[in-house]
Amino acid sequence: MDFGQFYQYKNGTLAAISEPAEQEVGLAVADSFLVENGAMRGRKLHEERFKAGVAATSPEYLDELDDFLKMAFALIPRTGRWFPRFELHLGTKAPNQLYFRVRKAPEPLGDATVWTLPEPDPRLNPTIKGPDLSLGQQLRRKANIQGADEAILLDTNGHISEGALSSLVWWRGEMLCAPGDSIAWLPSVTRTIVLDIAKQIGLAVQFEEATPASLIGCEVWLLSALNGIRVVRHWVDLGGELSQATHSETFARRLRLFSEQLS
Repeated sequence: MDFGQFYQYKNGTLAAISEPAEQEVGLAVADSFLVENGAMRGRKLHEERFKAGVAATSPEYLDELDDFLKMAFALIPRTGRWFPRFELHLGTKAPNQLYFRVRKAPEPLGDATVWTLPEPDPRLNPTIKGPDLSLGQQLRRKANIQGADEAILLDTNGHISEGALSSLVWWRGEMLCAPGDSIAWLPSVTRTIVLDIAKQIGLAVQFEEATPASLIGCEVWLLSALNGIRVVRHWVDLGGELSQATHSETFARRLRLFSEQLS
């Protein structure tokens, strides 16, 4: 597997390294985004999400983040398809460090099949992207064993939170729905943009506590920076069918309009 090129922020510069020493540092905050031929969606939102995670974890880095981010964006190739990641690692032996990783993006995925994790959300810090990424990958592999692409996580009351590595939204007629703030979910840039699109074109948005069974007959989407909108065609253990997609083409087209060239 190609893990990309790592860069370490040190003494005001980003220098190429082989890779961080995982036995000495742990991923505490991360933010990934898609860049296609020098354009990306939601640059400001991604920057703000990473800054918020750093502020909650290692606020001593806040004064350096603008310089770090500026240098990181300058390293991204302006041709091709890339999936870079900002990283803050917390040290045990080594000091805390900022890293940047430039990776080639995999090909976009199409429609999805999902499966419900049969236990409450096991993540320790679901509102910050980074510390539970490895766990999310493990949960997705469990879904793969069940013939699914993604694991859907539930809170202790059985309400939908999100996917292991993606957000989940659904449609009730002409109303776009998503988990509300009473449920722990990772702030998603793509979710924010999709909800904004719905409001811009005059569609209602509703936040709710929903069980998987309550989504029978609904149009359901997975959302992520890498794949944008993925229509969920099948829910392995739902006990009923989902609706055919009627909104996804319109939203996918509008989502592309949010891409802006990097300076």
